[in-house]
Amino acid sequence: MINSNIITIGDEILSGHIIDTNAKWLSEKLNNLGVTISKRLTIPDKKRDIKETIKLSINESDIIIVTGGLGPTNDDITKKTLCEIFNSNLKEDKKSLNNVLRIFNKRGLKITKKNKDQALLPDKCIVLNNDYGTAPGMAFYENKKLLISLPGVPFEMKSLFEDKCIPLITSKFKMPIIYQKTIKTTGIGESWLSDLILDWENNLENEIKLAYLPSLGRVKLRLTAKGYNKNILKKIVDDQIKKLIPKIEEYVFGFDDDELENVIGKLLTKKKKTISVAESCSGGNISKVITSIPGCSKYFLGSVVAYSNDIKENILGISRKLIERYGAVSEEVVEKMAYQIRKKFKSDIGISTSGIAGPSGGTKEKPVGTVWIGYSDKNKTVSKKLNLTERRDINIILSTIYLLNFLRINLEGNRKG
Repeated sequence: MINSNIITIGDEILSGHIIDTNAKWLSEKLNNLGVTISKRLTIPDKKRDIKETIKLSINESDIIIVTGGLGPTNDDITKKTLCEIFNSNLKEDKKSLNNVLRIFNKRGLKITKKNKDQALLPDKCIVLNNDYGTAPGMAFYENKKLLISLPGVPFEMKSLFEDKCIPLITSKFKMPIIYQKTIKTTGIGESWLSDLILDWENNLENEIKLAYLPSLGRVKLRLTAKGYNKNILKKIVDDQIKKLIPKIEEYVFGFDDDELENVIGKLLTKKKKTISVAESCSGGNISKVITSIPGCSKYFLGSVVAYSNDIKENILGISRKLIERYGAVSEEVVEKMAYQIRKKFKSDIGISTSGIAGPSGGTKEKPVGTVWIGYSDKNKTVSKKLNLTERRDINIILSTIYLLNFLRINLEGNRKG
């Protein structure tokens, strides 16, 4: 197994002034190569910390990726520290100097000695020329260990890693093949899902690693297998998925890159159905998500954000008596909203939301987070009650996810969930 430590250098990262997006991106790229991430470390711009952390990582890992500390300012000390670690001396690299001069001339800027000094590099390093900035990357390969030092500017780091580092890594190490499959679920929490598949999980083959990846309203199950024969890995993972799906079928909406809105768009297109939306508490978010998919005009006719009771009555045609008797947030009203929007827009399907998003407006009988979602087609009109959170922003997102999933379930003819 090839493993890696990722080290981020920068006081600005530690202080929280800048978010470290580089480490996340590098982790994903290395993982895709078949490299296991052992540690992600963030350290200050201090020589002692940099030296100790790098030396420790060299002892622990096969590949060490360092980002940051390569700028022209006094606090950027990574190069000098690397010289000490690898018994090197700084030497001017002509190609790097020409690159610095080119960039400054192109921008019409006066170049300083500190800018030129960015072309001073350890004489034992492999120079990784930076096409987009003045700080080149560096690589050191000793005793079957590879250390790569990259600038912290994200777009420069990404370009260097993809163009220069990946070929270097694959030339120095025999990389395993990774086969991954992700199952996407909604309508069930992580702990309940875990309980549901416990027996299956306990019988997973040793070659497969299972990861639970929860997010708001959804849980992804990612199966990963590493080896050197792709066909064998694919068969191992696919066989396990065949055993798993019957246990959780009612909660699965897709695989890998599928999103609910894409899945629904494909279903509506396949079935040649059109849809319209009557929204209240979701405030137009459902329509926004549906219309984020290119080609949605084939199936999406339009929507009404009926936030007030007057709009529900005068635009959707819901009787005032029904609203007064049951309340706007009720099974009766949300079903009528779905039915009426379908009739008004002459669509095959109508869907709706009505709820108390918060933070105020709740009662003992209907607290904040009470939401009803509705579905109507020519054969049936149905609804479902949701008990969500006290946070308005989360309630809007969850209402959207759960209504889209309710739509999916009804489109597939599966009333479970």
